[in-house]
Amino acid sequence: MNRLAVLNVVGLSPSLISSQNTPHIHSFLSNRKGVTLLEPFPAVTCTSQATLLTGQDPSIHGVVGNGWYFRDLAEVAFWKQSNYLVQAPKVWDELCQKNPDFRVAKLFWWYNMYSTAHYTITPRPHYPSDGSKVFDIYTQPASLSQEIEKIAGKFPFASFWGPAAGISCSKWIARAAQEVEKKYQPHLSLVYIPHLDYPLQKLGPNHAHIPQELKALDEVIGNLLNFYSRKSVEVLLLSEYGITSVSRALHPNRILREAGLLKTRPSLTWELPDFGASEALAVSDHQISHVYIKNPEDISRVKSLFENVPGIKTVLAGEEKKAWGLDHPRAGDLVLMAEPNTWFTYYFWLDDKKAPDFARCVDIHRKPGYDPLELFLDPQIIAPRLKIAWYLLKKKLGFRYRIPVIPLNAELVKGSHGTPAPSSATRPVCIGRSEWFEKITTQSPIQQSSSNLQEGQWYYELPMKSVYNLIKNFYQE
Repeated sequence: MNRLAVLNVVGLSPSLISSQNTPHIHSFLSNRKGVTLLEPFPAVTCTSQATLLTGQDPSIHGVVGNGWYFRDLAEVAFWKQSNYLVQAPKVWDELCQKNPDFRVAKLFWWYNMYSTAHYTITPRPHYPSDGSKVFDIYTQPASLSQEIEKIAGKFPFASFWGPAAGISCSKWIARAAQEVEKKYQPHLSLVYIPHLDYPLQKLGPNHAHIPQELKALDEVIGNLLNFYSRKSVEVLLLSEYGITSVSRALHPNRILREAGLLKTRPSLTWELPDFGASEALAVSDHQISHVYIKNPEDISRVKSLFENVPGIKTVLAGEEKKAWGLDHPRAGDLVLMAEPNTWFTYYFWLDDKKAPDFARCVDIHRKPGYDPLELFLDPQIIAPRLKIAWYLLKKKLGFRYRIPVIPLNAELVKGSHGTPAPSSATRPVCIGRSEWFEKITTQSPIQQSSSNLQEGQWYYELPMKSVYNLIKNFYQE
């Protein structure tokens, strides 16, 4: 049976591929063809991955962002891991029906817990009752974690997210993918390589340090490409979104609070949002924000608050959401779309002295929105790494601890995504054999566009959900 590895190289776009900075990827492209992918909306991790693997829009698969407001719980939840949240079959479900021997490895792609994939690895800390957090991974089969760690060592969790995020976790994931291939020989391997996500958001795609980050990434990808070639495994290399430069941050929840629609409550020395008591609230996720409104008759009034705010490109409601493939009960009653140079925070406090304790920590599950500031150390802290060492020492000694080193200056963020990329050169990529793309053009026509992309190497503008058919067709050859 044909075997395929799908390498999800997060944040990779045509403008970042060159013979100088990414020689292995550039060589791979020169022997293949590429398309620029038309992202789903929103173009964020969980939505993009669900779209790639189901071939459906968010209006069908239900993943309207990396998190959303659960109206019945009156709570916002981000980065949940249960595969049951995806409300459409995955591409391998159909392939397994046709061939019960078909096997799938899903390595660090999201919604990995309790999926129908046969071999899985995903980050999953333990949370003891004393409030601490112990880094670990969740695998299927359960014994896989010990087998991988004997060879690759413990997963470098701190490099997967936070101020220490870097190349180490991508190297570890690539090594784990090779060990899974050696042990199980899956027919479909889904491998997540996150490295570019960190410097592109932190520094922006035009920063002087990006070339060295690209070279570090390219070395990891080159090793994987050579490995899969030796194992006679075909490779489809893609990304789930491109990242563009931003210079401005907007705070939708502060706008709602100042209008008297978002309610807060005191908690010790800080404030917390009181979503269940609020008339409206915003769940911000990179460059989009879902606005949930308690009373339908207030929708037009709330919409008017945002329509003329600089940095907001458009406000979607009703049929407009449907046109963007976002007509789902989990979506906000309104959806804000940022201008390309703007991103949205979750901030709801009006005075930083009232910011909740988790705001200055890496705490992805407690924050009611996405927070890229978690990639930074607060520049106002003297000797921040020494301070972190002190907190970690307290942890080892068994004391309760927090690590409040994250800044609240949203202007530090220099890259973001979520809305359609402004040009073909900054869209996500998909690189594979030319005949694969030719086979699906009758199903999803590839639109030729005028751009600065090199003719002969690239097709253009294939809807991301068409990758589902590309993968499925591969096994029908």
